[in-house]
Amino acid sequence: MNHVTDCPPATIEGCYRMGFTVGTHSARHLRRILRTFLTRWEMPGLTDAAELALTELVANVVRHVPGRRCTLLILRRPDGLRVEVADNHPHCPRPVRPECGGDELDEGGRGLLLVEAVTDRWGVTPMPSGKTMWFECDA
Repeated sequence: MNHVTDCPPATIEGCYRMGFTVGTHSARHLRRILRTFLTRWEMPGLTDAAELALTELVANVVRHVPGRRCTLLILRRPDGLRVEVADNHPHCPRPVRPECGGDELDEGGRGLLLVEAVTDRWGVTPMPSGKTMWFECDA
């Protein structure tokens, strides 16, 4: 179902994909799943950053996606971790940046600044039927 990265080519050792309808408490359960994989893959140093970034991406689905349906992909990479959250909503969010004319009092957009701060790379990939938001953390 995820159109950005498929489960795993020969060089990648682990992958988890599941479709969800998320709610206000879903991030807690998804963090637990992520933590379990990071522990199994012996990458506990990525846990705090990856859990925070995942929480923000899931919060965007809860707030902005009608039906709150998404697909989560947790992908072990040879050099770290990639997490993707795909949904069917076409709007691609952007972080609020006061230096670029954003309002410092805006309630939205701050979560993406956190994702940017705690991950090595992140982005939004528009898809014909929505978008995939992703981040990577290097081990």
